[in-house]
Amino acid sequence: MDERQDNGLLLASLGVGIGALLGAAALMRVARRSRYGFRGKTVLITGGSRGLGLVMARQLASEGARLSLCARDPAELERAREDLRPSGAEVFTFPCDVTDREQVEAWVAASRDRLAPAEVLINNAGIIGVGPMETMLLSDYEQAMKTHFWGPLHTTLAVLPQMREVRRGRIVNVASIGGRVAPPHLLPYAASKFALVGLSEGLRAELLKDGILVTTVLPGLMRTGSPYNAYFKGQNEKEFAWFTLLDSLPGTSISAEGAARQILEACRRGDAEVVITALARFGVLFHGVFPGPTADLLGLVNQLLPAPGGIGTERALGSESRSELAPEALTVLSDRAALRNNEV
Repeated sequence: MDERQDNGLLLASLGVGIGALLGAAALMRVARRSRYGFRGKTVLITGGSRGLGLVMARQLASEGARLSLCARDPAELERAREDLRPSGAEVFTFPCDVTDREQVEAWVAASRDRLAPAEVLINNAGIIGVGPMETMLLSDYEQAMKTHFWGPLHTTLAVLPQMREVRRGRIVNVASIGGRVAPPHLLPYAASKFALVGLSEGLRAELLKDGILVTTVLPGLMRTGSPYNAYFKGQNEKEFAWFTLLDSLPGTSISAEGAARQILEACRRGDAEVVITALARFGVLFHGVFPGPTADLLGLVNQLLPAPGGIGTERALGSESRSELAPEALTVLSDRAALRNNEV
């Protein structure tokens, strides 16, 4: 047998092996979905008091899950509790800053004492800062990293002993399309989400042996109402206008309810990754095939965005940055979501 035949047999064997592995993985996913439900499960959600976190909590409550929600603002948590009360679900709330490991450990311990050991963890807490690179300070990068990387790491390390004890669990890390394709004027956000994606994918590989399935979520724009609690720099009114308009339009964004359903279904199936919105899926695919042209295109987009100026390195909340540049007629869907989801 000559060398070409040897190589052919090797490639054929490799192809058969890969096909068998993919087939087995598909069967495992089907099996996991068929027997996994949220009823009676103890689900911990960071950033659960508003926005996407609250929407997921509502859907989980409707399925009979026990909920433990953490957020920094006690008043927001109380409003979330009242929001969920009609569902009849058991809801535990705990004021907690996920960037503080001691606070996270106290939350997870209190949740176990009040409800039961953690079976599902959803790392959803986030912070959005919008503005040109020239306006971003080291503190902006540090805060983003503490929230999007260290926060999920703190919570994961805190729940792992409980999940390993029973050799099962689900962890969902809500990253962003910005964790695969870095958009301009969101540099601290994107850099920290890239870090979360790396952490999440590595955790998936390392925790499979323990029966713990980690899902990385890469959403595009979602109509959660979050622009009002984002912060804007530079020409903040212009920055708020482009951001909230894209966030509001049905063609560029998805409803929070639709996104939450996709996330929970991916968790139920134990998927490794889910990309939400057609635009985000196209962005991931295009960037994967054409990384150089993608960066150059984004460079052109950057030239269309507001130049540095305005309030410079100071911060203004989205609720403070509204102007006639973002007319209510075009932001009505985002405005309604903000009211519905405890963002204002």
